Amino acid sequence: MTALLTRATKTPGAPKRQDPPDAQRGRGMRRFGVQVLLWSYAALAFGPLLLVLIGSFRPNADILREPVGLPTSPRLDNYERAWQTASMSTYFVNSVVVTTAAVALCVTVSSMAAYALSRWRFRGRALLAAFFISGLMVPAKLGLLPVFYMFQSWGLIDSRIGLVLLYAAGGIPFSVFVIMGFMRGMPTELEEAARLDGANEGRMFVSIALPIMRPAIAVATVFQFAPTWNDFFYPLVLMRSDEKYTVPVGLTRFFGEFAADRATLFAGLVIALVPLAVVFALATRHIISGLTAGMSR
Repeated sequence: MTALLTRATKTPGAPKRQDPPDAQRGRGMRRFGVQVLLWSYAALAFGPLLLVLIGSFRPNADILREPVGLPTSPRLDNYERAWQTASMSTYFVNSVVVTTAAVALCVTVSSMAAYALSRWRFRGRALLAAFFISGLMVPAKLGLLPVFYMFQSWGLIDSRIGLVLLYAAGGIPFSVFVIMGFMRGMPTELEEAARLDGANEGRMFVSIALPIMRPAIAVATVFQFAPTWNDFFYPLVLMRSDEKYTVPVGLTRFFGEFAADRATLFAGLVIALVPLAVVFALATRHIISGLTAGMSR
């Protein structure tokens, strides 16, 4: 018994077993190769974006004479021309309004539905969850014709409200899938304690469930914001007025009018990319925690 206690006492202080030098060298080479591959991919992906950003501060004559180069005297005239003369301000405001409203409506409905499907026990719960998730299996573009006739009968053609409702409905299946999977991996002790204290379902959802599901909401928000902001198809089909076009459709007209003015064109592209960069930068920490939630359990 004494020998066993002595051996157990000495175990924590025992020196760690070290790998042979060849094995350590092999791991170091593999790690270096992976880093080189990732940095090469990052340079390939962000290189064109960097050229566009630099070109937006250069005069158009310099770009035509030397396509790749640094700005000798950075200027904001290109952004002013793109924002005012090329009507980018109108397209930008339309995209902000439609995308923000659609994402807010989608995330609100999805979070409430996911909370009910993951926490409540009722007959038909599995069937209702399958109904929500089945929307992931049907390409949304296949329903364009009935959606167009329905919007036409409701007077939603050439309406921003129609775009908001369409984008919100299209993002609900994926958002419910993400938030519901996240909530099913979370413990229920806090909600049970709140229920014992007399909290109703609405209070538990607002005070307990929403803070818990914040990483999943961030994932759903970003994955809904990016395709909604970049969508070209639905605004082209459902919008009729130039002043109601969003950024992707407006950029096509922008390319035609300013094909020779590349500096203004680059400035317009940067303006279109700024909201995506801001959303990804603000939500990165929550996205990582939401995607990796449950791995350590």
